[in-house]
Amino acid sequence: MTPLEPGIAPRTHDELEALLGSPLPRTRDKARPVLDEVDRAWLAASPFCLVATSDAEGRCDVSPKGDPPGFAVVLDERTVALPERPGNRRADSLHNVLENPHAGLIFLVPGRGDTLRVNGRARLSTDAALLDEMAVKGHRPLVALVVDVEEVYFHCAKAFLRSELWEPSSWHPDAVPSRPEIAKAVERPDEPLEELARYYGASYADGLYRS
Repeated sequence: MTPLEPGIAPRTHDELEALLGSPLPRTRDKARPVLDEVDRAWLAASPFCLVATSDAEGRCDVSPKGDPPGFAVVLDERTVALPERPGNRRADSLHNVLENPHAGLIFLVPGRGDTLRVNGRARLSTDAALLDEMAVKGHRPLVALVVDVEEVYFHCAKAFLRSELWEPSSWHPDAVPSRPEIAKAVERPDEPLEELARYYGASYADGLYRS
């Protein structure tokens, strides 16, 4: 492959590979079509997942999902399901899969830099037995996102190491406005800051599982 001239952005797969180099065979071929025991153990320990979807026109969304560890229910070696908990009712990812079933999931375990990636085709389910299994603190979700696995693999820790995400010494939560201040500035400007502070205060967590 001919190297690109400096300042020229790649326009083809070959040009991109010429710029970045080729992956090692073990990296290129690491995706698997089914969940194995190591994957199941990771899912049982994971309390947090990022779900990437897009609509029929390719407009993308990434939604965070979190619950007690093991909230992702493994139905079989090719199927995993996530509960849809109470939120702002936008349900962007759910609307997207009605138009375009392709979805990508990244499962995190706190303190670990490596992650588990699951790609596949998503659908919605209101199966009563599945929703019963997903109940937390008395709350049974109304719908679940079910993903038929097409490929699964572990991703290395380099992004977490570079960002020092799990290093408390790198945490600076006060570097940005507080959540009430953000709401006042861009979402609910007509509401007093004091009311927003109460809303996002200690009682906010009490409503996590309320419909």
